[in-house]
Amino acid sequence: MHPLMNAAGHRLITPTYTGLGEREHLASPSNDLETHIQDMLAVIKYEDLSDIVLVGHSYGGMVATGVADRARDQVSQLIYLDAFVPRDGQSLFDLLPPEALKRMLEAMKAGDGWRVPPNPCPTDTSEADLKWILPRRLPQSVRTAEMPLRGPPATSSSMPLHDSSFGSSRPDRSWRDYMRI
Repeated sequence: MHPLMNAAGHRLITPTYTGLGEREHLASPSNDLETHIQDMLAVIKYEDLSDIVLVGHSYGGMVATGVADRARDQVSQLIYLDAFVPRDGQSLFDLLPPEALKRMLEAMKAGDGWRVPPNPCPTDTSEADLKWILPRRLPQSVRTAEMPLRGPPATSSSMPLHDSSFGSSRPDRSWRDYMRI
């Protein structure tokens, strides 16, 4: 993506949440949704970013919603790419179907008791993509999924929003109340 975005005249920044990727060594039971929101707000601050097109994918929709709410002057567009879009007071757990929540909690308890493993890859994922992605998919603190988002969602502002959802697996369709495509 970086070469494609650069060729189109854009700067792509792909920050990593605390406890994941190259920041895996910072994994902790105390990491939560607020930790990840603060990670992104720090990138915006220290990279002196403005006119941001913020993209949230999957759990990243939770983070992007919180970031866009707090950095409204810097975020010009908010894009949800097959993402969770919470309302004030909702956690990721609130947006999951009961069977997915049960599976997630059982896997956490079977592991170290504080980390939730990543969801399985879609069955149509190519072997080449699986080879690349599987070593990079890490469990994260359960607190990232159980902590509710606080504050008015950025989706209630006049900020341009875009949503790209794949399939009909979205458990909570309340996100449509906010979408203006």
